[in-house]
Amino acid sequence: MTKLKSAKYLPLVFVAASAFTSACQKQTNTETASTEVQSPVATTPTTAGTDSTAGKYLSQPLVPGMYTADPSAHVFNGRIYIYPSHDIEAGTPENDNGDHFDMRDYHVFSMDSINGKVTDHGVALDIKDIPWAGRQLWAPDAAYKNGKYYLYFPVKDKQDVFRIGVATSTSPTGPFKPEPKPIAGSFSIDPTVFTDTDGTSYMYFGGIWGGQLQRWATGKYDSTAAPEPATGNALLPKMAKMRADMLGFEGPVKDVRILDENGKLIPATEHNKRFFEAAWIHKYNNKYYFSYSTGDTHNIAYAVGDSPAGPFTYKGVVLKPVEGWTNHHSIVEFKGKWYIFYHDTQLSGKTHLRNIKVTELKHNPDGTIQTITAVKS
Repeated sequence: MTKLKSAKYLPLVFVAASAFTSACQKQTNTETASTEVQSPVATTPTTAGTDSTAGKYLSQPLVPGMYTADPSAHVFNGRIYIYPSHDIEAGTPENDNGDHFDMRDYHVFSMDSINGKVTDHGVALDIKDIPWAGRQLWAPDAAYKNGKYYLYFPVKDKQDVFRIGVATSTSPTGPFKPEPKPIAGSFSIDPTVFTDTDGTSYMYFGGIWGGQLQRWATGKYDSTAAPEPATGNALLPKMAKMRADMLGFEGPVKDVRILDENGKLIPATEHNKRFFEAAWIHKYNNKYYFSYSTGDTHNIAYAVGDSPAGPFTYKGVVLKPVEGWTNHHSIVEFKGKWYIFYHDTQLSGKTHLRNIKVTELKHNPDGTIQTITAVKS
């Protein structure tokens, strides 16, 4: 998830990454105590906008009683589980680094159908239980393997540097127990884990500006780096193959190359196409779809490749700008249809207090994705 510019009611877009195989969908699980939403929170969302302006929006908030964002959706044992950020009114001043996105725990939600009731399974992980964490739990992701569920999360360490951690549970709803240290070699934000049909898993991650990806351009952390280059090629997202135990990387961190129609890297000046944050991967008809947020131009864009390692060729926009500043999505297949989970600011009108939504996603016969307009102008 990411956190940027203090905008007032601008379009927003964000993206994230991981799709699950049918093998993952057949696993059994044990659920923790749960409640139907709405859940009380420090700043309780109102339902303003859900009646008189309902026709303005393609979809309505899934969790009207809590501010949620950056929804990472997965299908486990025939049920949809959503792993979002938990937005709160922390009282932290707004700035372009996103310090006001000061999240402190994660809840897990589930539903047995797209139009069904949403269950809040309570707090799955709290920042106070992560030994190395300093502040700001941003967009997480989840995975299943080895009879366990894995929750991947970015959080700033005690030196205020974003690292990626992992926590485990025997249930998709948690509670999750964090490892004592961040994943070695990890940095920046927005981890997403994709498991291919051969069982190999990969993590994709990165986000510029407040996500600190630009601070690692030379391979070493540089707190003085500009938010992104003004010339040359755009900064690239990162990926690494996961170890068999899913707790760390096997091999080096590599660039994820996003190319234009001429096979050239996307220039830094093309903000409507370049990667900003929120990577997500899904596989369709043996092609790999890398989707992501363009940040300050507020699109969810996508590129297609023949390998989980890329390169990926830019194809277009999945989701046009929504209300807010950020957007961060996930794409998942459920009962023969594809869906995109995303967020906007319908309930609050404030960029840092968001609500998650879902709508159907459709692939054209040629493999391209039909562009979605989620809010009427």
